[in-house]
Amino acid sequence: MSNSADSTSTPSRRFRPVRLLTAGVFALAGLLFFTSFNTARGTNIRTDDSMLRLSDLIQERSRKNADLDDSAAGMRSKVDALARRDNGNTAAQDKKLNALEHAAGTTELSGTGLTVTLTDAPPNATARIPGIPQPQPNDLVIHQQDLQAVVNALWRGGAKGIEVMDQRLISTSAVRCVGNTLILQGRVYSPPYKVTAVGDRGLLRRALDTSPTIQNYLQYVNAYGLGWKVDQHDAVTLPGYSGTVDLHYAKPMG
Repeated sequence: MSNSADSTSTPSRRFRPVRLLTAGVFALAGLLFFTSFNTARGTNIRTDDSMLRLSDLIQERSRKNADLDDSAAGMRSKVDALARRDNGNTAAQDKKLNALEHAAGTTELSGTGLTVTLTDAPPNATARIPGIPQPQPNDLVIHQQDLQAVVNALWRGGAKGIEVMDQRLISTSAVRCVGNTLILQGRVYSPPYKVTAVGDRGLLRRALDTSPTIQNYLQYVNAYGLGWKVDQHDAVTLPGYSGTVDLHYAKPMG
């Protein structure tokens, strides 16, 4: 004979994994919401303020580097003057030292010359020549190879000295671009970029006109509106290089 309690007992609930999964999803969503709120702190996390602050920081550091370079140049000039006063050099030795400084680019240089200006194309530029494909973003900006082509051509044209933006180039100078900015000897620049050389204007211009890399750049000038301008000078003065001349190199650990 069966027990009446057995016939009326409530069946046991079966375990449902889907309920546990749903609870886990809601818990994870709550965690993500809290993390986002904690990160934003009530601000718009999609704003470009962070990029603007980074740009401002770069410009500030660049200006500080320029000020430090000027200060260091002034101190270096005083040290050199004191050293010359106390080292007892002969006139011939001073003449040789002056010639070395001139060759190294650490003193002012004046003479005839020219300035090359390169600028980006308008951001909404389109092909100017029928049959030319529409430009890609990289086609509309100045690249490192373009600046290097101008500098190399001017050296080949017999330039006695070259200035990029407001800095004199020396044998260890490196013209480098990161994105759409020029980084030269610790300072950051944006286009338009100016390259000034002292030398025979005819030879300098001929070197520019016969450079294959520049000829390639001029095709983009005609096709998409990149900027190219050459100004000749009857007299121009380049500043002396004011940065450090010490060589830096890597050393093995240990």
